[in-house]
Amino acid sequence: MKKVLVYYPFALAEQANSGSKLRPHEMYKAFCEWGSKNGIEILFISGTSAEREKQFRQLVGSGKLEDVWFCYMENQTIPLWLTDPGHKPQKPFIDWAVLRYLKKRNVPIGVFYRDVYWKFDELYPLKGWKKKLMQTIYRWEEQFYETYCDVIFLPSVEMGKYVAIDRPMTDLPPGGKQRTVHREKRNEAVAAGVYVGGINNEDYGLFLLLDAIEIVNQTESLLHLTIVCRKNEYEALSDEQKERIYRLGVDVQHISGAELDRLYGQMDFAFIPRLRSEYNDFSVPVKLVEYLSNELPVVATNCLAQKRFIEEDEYGVICEDRPQAMAEAIRTMIDRKEHYRQRIVETFMNKHSWVARVEKVKRTLTRDEK
Repeated sequence: MKKVLVYYPFALAEQANSGSKLRPHEMYKAFCEWGSKNGIEILFISGTSAEREKQFRQLVGSGKLEDVWFCYMENQTIPLWLTDPGHKPQKPFIDWAVLRYLKKRNVPIGVFYRDVYWKFDELYPLKGWKKKLMQTIYRWEEQFYETYCDVIFLPSVEMGKYVAIDRPMTDLPPGGKQRTVHREKRNEAVAAGVYVGGINNEDYGLFLLLDAIEIVNQTESLLHLTIVCRKNEYEALSDEQKERIYRLGVDVQHISGAELDRLYGQMDFAFIPRLRSEYNDFSVPVKLVEYLSNELPVVATNCLAQKRFIEEDEYGVICEDRPQAMAEAIRTMIDRKEHYRQRIVETFMNKHSWVARVEKVKRTLTRDEK
């Protein structure tokens, strides 16, 4: 039986309440599903550095790591040596030990390199000597992957130019979740759209979206919007902003889980109105695949990575981050929403499920060896 090692140099989060915490869970589950279906044993190392060392020694002692087919690993948003509680590594050399062991045995290794926000002054919160020190450690991490890894997986190909690792790179964006979608039949003439996400930063584009809706509904009501956001973010809005949301007839809800799933079933399409920026051009919002998993076409701004993802398979309408352009995109979506939804039903899970992501890892690291 072939064996694959999934190596996470961190402990899995118990509460997977963000994209960076959710992804490692979903990839590991997908590896297990793929392994079970194809008769491949999935070996797993994760936890604190002390726990990883113990698991590694046990696997070496049992001989299970002698003929591993390939290894998939992920990093975190902090350097891999600082993922222990309090950022104090108990066993600082375990990651070198594991990857050196695999490299010696010619095991292909691929790492999902999550983010480069530390390279952007406006996004990285540290200042002064702390910032310089941390950026140095991040560069060491890049060098570490260049030494030991064969392939670098990225959220998007657009991120590649910011990653200083001289290794082949390919994209491995978030995956879709297999689910039974319960769509409620709607006969209303007014379309229903949903925005789920942050509203406490202009960059998220909520007020661009409100400007567009005001244009669309100027002469007759064509679209009803529901916003799903954190309660504290809504309460932090100014009275003037809240009044505008109310005046436009927008519903505001603070829900998640099964309640959000039910809401998705009542919607015709969804929005990602992020303003274009250098960073937004290469990031892929987890909400994009969440919407598509719920068979919701998307109206999105032309940030490069999400634009390519959506246009490649006709999953929605792309527009510039201007109110008039978004208003036109909304009108197009209202007219063609069933076409886009059909495209999602036909291709999305087949091409973009988490298991499809695992298949791509396998093809890339084994050069499609059977």
